[in-house]
Amino acid sequence: MKIEGNGPLSPQELRAIQEKSLEILVYFKEFCQKHGLLFYFCGGCCIGAIRHKGFIPWDDDIDVFMPRKDYERLAQLWPKEADPQYAYCRSDKGHYLRSLLSAVSDENTTFIKERQQDLDISHGIRLEILPLDGCPESRFARKRQILWALIYSMFNNNEAPTSKGKAAYLLGRFLLALTPTQGMRYRVWRLAEKRMSRYPITPETKHVTELCARYQYMVNDYPAQAFASAKWVEFEGLSMPVPVGYDTYLRMAFGDYMQLPPKEERIPKHEAVLVDTEHSYRQYKGAYYCRK
Repeated sequence: MKIEGNGPLSPQELRAIQEKSLEILVYFKEFCQKHGLLFYFCGGCCIGAIRHKGFIPWDDDIDVFMPRKDYERLAQLWPKEADPQYAYCRSDKGHYLRSLLSAVSDENTTFIKERQQDLDISHGIRLEILPLDGCPESRFARKRQILWALIYSMFNNNEAPTSKGKAAYLLGRFLLALTPTQGMRYRVWRLAEKRMSRYPITPETKHVTELCARYQYMVNDYPAQAFASAKWVEFEGLSMPVPVGYDTYLRMAFGDYMQLPPKEERIPKHEAVLVDTEHSYRQYKGAYYCRK
């Protein structure tokens, strides 16, 4: 099914995207189980699993958490052992994705996001993966960790922060101007990534956090025991993992997650300029992305 524009989706269009996302999820689950990697739903997928036993009816994507140790192991294992149909995507020295996290993209499909349509990258329907990091116990060290995360976000995305006030935005613009090349910015965000993720999750860790996210989530100190293991629940007729302490996590991140949003907000929509659930994005190069 081919869908142009990023307006509201019809029920048929939404379901077509969900079904392809489920195919990626099933493969990802099997890969993680084979290699002993821990993951669990987060965000809207976690809410959907608990509240709807499947996708939120107007949602079209899948996001998962992985503890940093498993997240980095996945990065090493996937390119060597996964089916080439599913590409591992993450910004590095040679790849700029304009994204803080990593993803698994179905190379036989198309999902071209507006903010990435100038980039020559994998543009398939994807499953996105966010790392979980340990929090330092010291308040000062925790504030420093958040600062490194903000630096990582700014230099990875090449964007000054817009949610911390005008002064922070202007400072961000100034710092980016001091590092005009992608190579210089890469060195800065790699340093920031190493510094912010220097607190491993161990049996003694009291709190964990999500740093490859918006500021409102970076500052959350979740109890580590809420993510100590996975709890398997029903999702679209399948058995899928959520954090064992999902209720604690969801209430801290989203408040009363069992309460439905206002009716006018329950609209199926997406953020792509083109979706094609049956054909690879490669055939659209020059027309929908990397246009001259």
